[in-house]
Amino acid sequence: MKATVLGASGFIGRNIVRHLRGKSYDVTMPGRAELATLTGDLGHVFYCIGMTGNFRKYPLATVEAHAGLLARLLETTSFESFLYFSSTRIYGQASGCEETAEDAPIGVTPSADTTYDLSKMLGEALCLATPGVRVVRLSNVYGPDQSKSTFLGSLLRDLVTAGRAEILESAGSSKDYVSVEDVVAMAERIAQSGRQRIYNIASGTQTRHGDIARTLKQEGYSCSFRHGGECRAFPAINIARLQSEFDFSPRKLIEDLPSLLRAAGNGPTYSGVEQ
Repeated sequence: MKATVLGASGFIGRNIVRHLRGKSYDVTMPGRAELATLTGDLGHVFYCIGMTGNFRKYPLATVEAHAGLLARLLETTSFESFLYFSSTRIYGQASGCEETAEDAPIGVTPSADTTYDLSKMLGEALCLATPGVRVVRLSNVYGPDQSKSTFLGSLLRDLVTAGRAEILESAGSSKDYVSVEDVVAMAERIAQSGRQRIYNIASGTQTRHGDIARTLKQEGYSCSFRHGGECRAFPAINIARLQSEFDFSPRKLIEDLPSLLRAAGNGPTYSGVEQ
């Protein structure tokens, strides 16, 4: 089977490539310079291109990555399936799990801080206007070699280099974390046989910073919290659709932390990811 991974140099993209090759796909990975002239049949397309921490500094590039380039590719290429990687960040103003279901209305207030959210939603709208295109909204993805600009990636880097770390937010802060192994496996299954147009890929549970720190201390590391740190709790992500259609049973970050630490320290490889 033919597959094209767009954004293959990123954390999600390179893990998608690894997974697909393990499933005997013939994978093409166009570079940035090739995207402007890309045409023809791309097979199963995985659109992993995106801006993350730099979106405030580069808002125009963010819109181009999430929607502009996408629009041109949807117009100039053909494909067997097309999967667009969006984000559960768009649920930032949700107040409960019922408001993070895929079909629930989404509230976003336009501002410089919501350029990321709104550009992802524009990308989703373009996808939903095009037959054969599906959307996955990813939660906070973890795995070996994840970006050091993420909370968890930065925390692991500090621990393996200094043996200790300070968390700037309070112990009560929480996020939904999903394993990259779960992401790539579900993405391929959705591309092949998904019955819906949009899916949340998340763990469905919130992991508190305090629970992360407790596990790290059990592994022999020093992990403290800055006095007066802000408490930031992201909304719980509804994964009922994924569980119902694919019998999805997500991995747990707390159980994977020890092997993530070993991988970050160049020790034994994290067992959750195909090598």
